[in-house]
Amino acid sequence: MNVKQFVKQHRDDWNQLENLLGTLRKRKNTTGPAIDQFNHLYQKAAQNLSYSQTYFPGEDVTDYLNGLVSKSHNLLYKDQISSGKQIRHFFSTTFIGLLIEQWKFVVTAMLLFTIGAIGAFISVVNDPLHLYSILPVEMSQGVDPSNLGKSDGQVDSSLMSAAIMTNNIKVAFLAFAGGVTFGLLTVYMLVYNGIIVGALAAVFWHQGMSYEFWAYIVPHGMIELTAIFIAGGAGLLMGYKLFVPGRFTRGYQLKQQAKRSVQLLLGTVPLFVIAGIIEGFITPAAIPLLAKYMVAFLTVIGLILYMTIGKLRLNKAILQ
Repeated sequence: MNVKQFVKQHRDDWNQLENLLGTLRKRKNTTGPAIDQFNHLYQKAAQNLSYSQTYFPGEDVTDYLNGLVSKSHNLLYKDQISSGKQIRHFFSTTFIGLLIEQWKFVVTAMLLFTIGAIGAFISVVNDPLHLYSILPVEMSQGVDPSNLGKSDGQVDSSLMSAAIMTNNIKVAFLAFAGGVTFGLLTVYMLVYNGIIVGALAAVFWHQGMSYEFWAYIVPHGMIELTAIFIAGGAGLLMGYKLFVPGRFTRGYQLKQQAKRSVQLLLGTVPLFVIAGIIEGFITPAAIPLLAKYMVAFLTVIGLILYMTIGKLRLNKAILQ
């Protein structure tokens, strides 16, 4: 693609972004869709700038895009001065914006996990012996529903919490890094983790202990799985852009999408910390099962509020 074709292909988007800049600065006719459109066009212009800097470094279009992206960035982030504010703004606004923009990949990650879980559950429900062919030997032989809850209150919660956080972040990182394999490793990680949960759920279902089983899963699981889906979605995004690079080279797409994917991965770290604390201190605690379900309910409410408030902050950041 030469510079004239590049300009012709993207000129309409740049003009729209220019018009939205003027509208948002004057705060005239500002609506939710206009704000979403601004964020979308800003992201595209930033990608165009990176491409132009690579292939047309001495052309006027590169200088133009640099100015356009700078003006858009200043409008979006003008209140973010200190490092502390930048960190708060990332987790409260930027991360939410990326999550909303890439929600399809996050949902796809959830569906892959669900497919694995449902498939394994049906298989083990139909024949409990399938458990030994689905799960690793040490895991399948260690499953004993009768021992569930017997060690409540007897474990070192601090050590357990640290170990759990480390393991969960490792799983998330592998799901994210799997994007460089065109997403194949990411798909495997998501489906396999779903298989483990589905197979174990079937074992406890056979013993009539589903209520007890899920009481030990959902308190930390709601946040933990959300974080894994986000990390998996980041890996799928990177893999998709490598598999279907469009009009850009795969190297260029890897460079661009890796930036977004890394930001999505970083945004999950607080979620894993919270999930690890719950799994280390609350899940094994000697408290009623109903209390554990209440914790799960509160985590869901917390996630909904986090997303809602983040969306409002994103809109406010653009309007100010």
